[in-house]
Amino acid sequence: MTKHDSGDLLRRARRLRLWGLVARWGEVEREPWLGPLIEAEEAERTRRTQERRINSARIGRFKPITDFDWKHPRSIDRRLIEELFNFQFLDEPANVILLGQNGVGKTMIAQNLSYQAAVAGRTVLFTSASEMLNELAAQDGAAALKRKLRKYTNPDLLTLDEVGYLSYDSRLADLLFEVVAQRYKEQASIMVTTNRPFAEWEEVFPNASCVVTLVDRLCHRAEIINIDGDSYRVKEAKERSAKRRSQRRSAKRSSSKGTRSASAKT
Repeated sequence: MTKHDSGDLLRRARRLRLWGLVARWGEVEREPWLGPLIEAEEAERTRRTQERRINSARIGRFKPITDFDWKHPRSIDRRLIEELFNFQFLDEPANVILLGQNGVGKTMIAQNLSYQAAVAGRTVLFTSASEMLNELAAQDGAAALKRKLRKYTNPDLLTLDEVGYLSYDSRLADLLFEVVAQRYKEQASIMVTTNRPFAEWEEVFPNASCVVTLVDRLCHRAEIINIDGDSYRVKEAKERSAKRRSQRRSAKRSSSKGTRSASAKT
């Protein structure tokens, strides 16, 4: 092993805090197992760190983007969505708004983007809008609220699912504005899935004075992707129903043939 190789391995061992190994470096620096040992330790720590990021992102179970049926929506910007997976929007930073009716795949896309961002080394938190707002509203006092807000303002990417599926009072609207405003100030990206166009957000947050400013902060630097189509879940349900009807008809015909055959033998 050259001095250069030994010096590089020593720096890596220090970075890994393998202090026992570092303390005995003169004894082990020429051992053939030293390089593979440090490489294995680096790989395992990388794997465990990635696993922690994915678990803390709280994405849940989801279908991979390779299973997405791009032909089902009447209109979808596939090229733009695929470009998002290079995560340049996190570096700019920019927000991502996935807009469309229920069942068109907004959450599936958001989950895949969140997961791949975590794999790529970004800190991510995936949550429904209701879960976040209810948790913030439950905090007792300003200090507790400030601590809890950091949970939603610190990650590189905050994904808010299902904004607009429920209506919220002005208190919850103010809390959402606080999260959006802080992330806007700190230049950190938000990804939102919503079934309501921004013109209808005053119905989602009735009597809230911050809605216009909230939408302005979200849209100032944002990729807005409108997915037009019918619910894929409804399509699947209809296909399952049609398949079951076909199976029942086939079973009925088979049963009728069996009865006629038995009668003929008699």
